[in-house]
Amino acid sequence: WGTGRAVARIPRVAGGGTHRAGQGAFGNMCRGGHMFNPLKTWRRWHRKVNTTQKRHAIASAVAATAIPALVMARGHRINEVPEVPLVLSDAVQKISKTKAAVEVLNKFGAAEELQKVADSRKLRRGVGKTRNRRYTLRRGPLVIYAEDNGISRAFRNIPGVELCNVNRLNLLQLAPGGTMGRFCIWTESAFKRLQELFGSYKAGPQLKKGYHLMRPLMNNADLARIINSNEVQSAVRPAQVGQKKRGIRKNPLKNRNVMARLNPAFAGKQRNAQLAQVEGTRAREVILAQKRKTIAAAKKHGAASTKFYKNMMAAFNPAA
Repeated sequence: WGTGRAVARIPRVAGGGTHRAGQGAFGNMCRGGHMFNPLKTWRRWHRKVNTTQKRHAIASAVAATAIPALVMARGHRINEVPEVPLVLSDAVQKISKTKAAVEVLNKFGAAEELQKVADSRKLRRGVGKTRNRRYTLRRGPLVIYAEDNGISRAFRNIPGVELCNVNRLNLLQLAPGGTMGRFCIWTESAFKRLQELFGSYKAGPQLKKGYHLMRPLMNNADLARIINSNEVQSAVRPAQVGQKKRGIRKNPLKNRNVMARLNPAFAGKQRNAQLAQVEGTRAREVILAQKRKTIAAAKKHGAASTKFYKNMMAAFNPAA
């Protein structure tokens, strides 16, 4: 296949007897052809992470859910929530109707959070609209339970609400987008289960052999309080007021004012050089006198040189 057929040089379907034969069908610009630069199935999709490192990450994410400042900084509306973390009785695990689940959330101050999620529903950008993910939503509360006695069916249809078993805590749910501080709603049995899963500083967990919780590097993480404390302020030097600004360093070879500050005689030399170019000035007369003296000395030396040269050449002239 090549030139001389009065058609484009594109790979075509072989054979005959059908309309399909002869059609271009393999290039990425053809109908029925392959896509350009497809994703490689042998790409390294996953990365190995140490087990202890993953456990530390989940423990840190769980601890962050109990700090109201981090939860609010993540964008959750918890102004009406009575406490953080919010722990409910195990009777919630037996709820099987969505209507009852919504009533429970509204009763414990999560109505504003659900309204925020509902208002955030927007059309997705790009081709994802046609791939069964047409809309995007903000993340709402995460309900963590110990036993599923109908709770998953009750909460799964509420926009923004996600569920997770305490034995299968997921870092992608505890810290979506890598930002810790998810608003979590715990059941009582799930909250007690954390002791068996992660243990404490005094004793290790029962379900994770050889694992110990990370110890904090700082006993008090309130940096503002530490810096403003009397102990620290008494040791540091006082703040400098009215510091002199450093100006731009200028090149004295290009800036006359800077050169005049470095060399006081520079201005006088510049002035004398200018006067030496003006007729009738004393500096001009001095320059001319030096030039006349130099010219006279050159003539005197030149006459002697000429006489020496003639005498030397006369010795080579043939005698008459």
